[in-house]
Order: sequence, then C-alpha cells, then structure tokens
Amino acid sequence: MFKYIVKRLLIFIPTLFAISLLTFVISINAPGDPVETMLNQNVGGDGMSGEKLANEQTYIDKRHELGFDLPLFYFSFTNATFPDTLHRIPKKAHRENLQRMSYEYGEWNNVSAYYHSLRAFEDEIFTIEINDKTSSDLRKIKDAISVLYINYDSDKTESTIQNIEFDLFKNKKIKKYGAKKYYDFLNAYTHMNLYKSSTNRYIPKLVWYGLENQYHRWIWAFVQGDFGISFKDKRPVSSKVFDALKWSMILSVLSIIMAYLVAIPLGVRSAVDKGKWSEKLITTGLFLLYSLPNFWVATMLIRYLGDGNGIGWFPTFGLGSLPATAPYWDRFFETGYHLVLPLFCLTYASFAFISRQMRGGMLNVLEMDYIRTARAKGLKEKVVIWKHAFRNSLIPIITLFASIFPLAISGSFVIEIIFSIPGMGKLTLEAIFARDYPIVFTVLMFTAMLTLVGNLVADVLYAYVDPRISFSNKK
Repeated sequence: MFKYIVKRLLIFIPTLFAISLLTFVISINAPGDPVETMLNQNVGGDGMSGEKLANEQTYIDKRHELGFDLPLFYFSFTNATFPDTLHRIPKKAHRENLQRMSYEYGEWNNVSAYYHSLRAFEDEIFTIEINDKTSSDLRKIKDAISVLYINYDSDKTESTIQNIEFDLFKNKKIKKYGAKKYYDFLNAYTHMNLYKSSTNRYIPKLVWYGLENQYHRWIWAFVQGDFGISFKDKRPVSSKVFDALKWSMILSVLSIIMAYLVAIPLGVRSAVDKGKWSEKLITTGLFLLYSLPNFWVATMLIRYLGDGNGIGWFPTFGLGSLPATAPYWDRFFETGYHLVLPLFCLTYASFAFISRQMRGGMLNVLEMDYIRTARAKGLKEKVVIWKHAFRNSLIPIITLFASIFPLAISGSFVIEIIFSIPGMGKLTLEAIFARDYPIVFTVLMFTAMLTLVGNLVADVLYAYVDPRISFSNKK
C-alpha cells in the first residue's frame, strides 16, 4: 500500500503540471487587460503628450511588476514569421495584431519598424496644440491611428492611411509638425509591403527563453504559496482566498458530516425494509426534498423562518455582528446561529442521493452467500447488518466521497450569495464577474489538487473496507 501511495503521489506531479499549463493558457487568453484593470485607466486617452506618456510609463511599470513583459513559456516552436520579442510590446491588442501582421508579411523586423514608426507619428501628433483650428482634424487622425494599431487587413490599412494623409495635409499647422514623422511611417509601411515574404510561414523555428518566463514565474510562486495579486483591489490573493476558505470549509465539512450521519442509516434502513411501508415512506420523503431546488428552499426559509417578514426564528444575513474582541463562546454561538439555515440548504438534497447509493450497496451485499451463512449461524440481525454487510457496502459511498471532497473548498455560489456568507463560492463568483482571474485560477488549481487527493483517499479506503481489494503487486 505504501508503494502504491508513493506512486500515486508521483503521478500527481505530471497531472498537476498539465492542469497548471491548461490553467495558464486559459489565463493568458482570457478577455480584458489585467494591467488596465488594476490601473483603472485607458492609456491611449486623448490627453496631452505629457499626460499620455506618464500614463503609458505607469502602465509599463505595472506590467513589468506583474511579469507580463516576459515570454510566455520556456520555449516556442513555430514558424519563422513568429516575433520572438513580441512580449516586449506593452498593449495586448497591439501584440495580437502585430502577430497577425508578422504572419501576413513574413518579416518581423519590417513589421516592428512599421509599428515603432506609427508610435513615433502618434507621439508627434499628441504634441500638437489642440485648438479650434486643429481639434477636429487631430481627432480624426488619432482615431485613424487607433484603427491601425488593431487592424491587419491590407485594404483597410490602405484606406485608413489615405484618410490620415488627407486630414494631415489639409491643415497647415498639423502638416508642419506631423509631416516628417508621417513620411517616416509611410516609408516603413511601403518597405514592409515591398519585402513581403510568405515563404517564412513554412520555415520551422524554435526559440528558447529559459526560466525567465511568465509560466515559470507563476507556477514557482504558486508552489511557494504566492498566488499573485487581486486585479480588483490589489490585495494578495492568498489573503482573500484563506479568509473565504475558512467559512466554506466550515459549511462544507459540517454539511458532509451531517449528510453522511443522516443518509447512511436511512439508506441501510431502506435496504433492510425493502418493499415495506417504512422504506417507501423514507424514499418518498427524501426524493421530495431532493426535487426542491436549494435557491427556492433558501428563499422560503428566509421568507417564513427568517428575521424579515417571517416569524424571526433565524437570522438570514451574514455571520453575526459581534466584534473580534467579544468572548469566544459568544462569537461561536452567534456564528453557529447564523449558519443554521445555509447549512440546512446545503445538506438536505444530499440525503436522497447518498441514501440511495447506500441502499443499492446494501441490497447487493445482503444477497451474498456469506450474509446468508451469518444468518444461518443464528447471529442477531443487527450484527449481520452492521458488522458483516455494512462495511462491504461502503464502496459506492467512498466513490461518492471522492467527488464531494473537492467541494469542501469550492463553496456554494447560490447559498453563499443568498445568505451573504463570505465564502469561496461568493468570492469566486464575484471574481468571475470582475474578471479577477488570479482568484479564479487559484481556486481552480486548489480544486484540481483536492480532486486528486480525494481519489487517492478513496482508493485507500477501498482497501480498508474490502480486504479483497489490494494495490500491491502480489502474485
């Protein structure tokens, strides 16, 4: 068994690597720009040059702080058109467009020269004073430049450049200051078109970046317990997750314990009383509960038992209002009182499912020969049921436990939102809406790890409850 556990733990390494890699790929392709989210600004605004440059420098500094100016992975294997320095371009939309342009024109150096000449032309345009004579034309030119940053279609690029040229040269003041940089940009664009090389698409290319890359920095920090910074409020993700994890763990663990303590005896009783009125009554009652959606039950409990318009037996919001300086037992009972309704809403639906699994396992075991032998020996029915049959009927329950185990940290979106419990479900849902991806992917990684651990625990329990199951290599 020990060797089997060690082997399974070693298998965790490539499995978690694959999961982390998939998580990372999703994170870098997620919509939105995390740097702009954290800075809450639009770097490409319409302000003056000094303000624009200051905003861009702030953006670049934050991007460097987060490590987004590093290559994505240890290496890249692609074709000769792929720009191996693309990660240095600050804006995500610009990078995506430049990658398409590099593939289209085949020469990254020419595309890079085009991009930097466009940046220089834009910077020059921003230095021109805005007044009644220049405002309208400058607005049009800036809009056209913004289009060029995200467009790689040659026809649209041509028409956009023509519009820029028309607005530039019809205004003498704009022409005076912007003509030189415009010609530099136009020459770079012409050069990029003249030396187009489509054959580079078919030439393989391997670029090695080493350990200085975004994935290595992220996974190494994750292993050390550093899960990054929240995009929403800039708090460490570990702080937010562990604050929420405590309440989800309390709810989930108590819910699992209550569900098993109630459902297992009911399942055993249903199997023993098969066909009797008591079995039908238990099954009908449990499935009536199972058919009720938890959000509806939660709403009804708040409406009729809550402290709103109901009879006021239970509080329905939060975890209590006692300060941290209050006596421990006062805070304990206050919090426990607030958890009564959400705990019931989390648990009641599990009764039917777990008891049904227990009933099925017991029915299979009760038909075995050794059970008939035990009864023939004159053993009491309780001994036959709980000593001989019960242990060997736990296989379905253990399998179910392996799937429930990860839910201990993921929380319940619905219940935590309805009852305003600051758990993992509420935190994750708010993070998804706010595109706070470090929190979302941290929860995803923890859930994946607990899934692996849950399966391992289930395998160990299989061997414990059924001696016929062995993971050793005995011949």
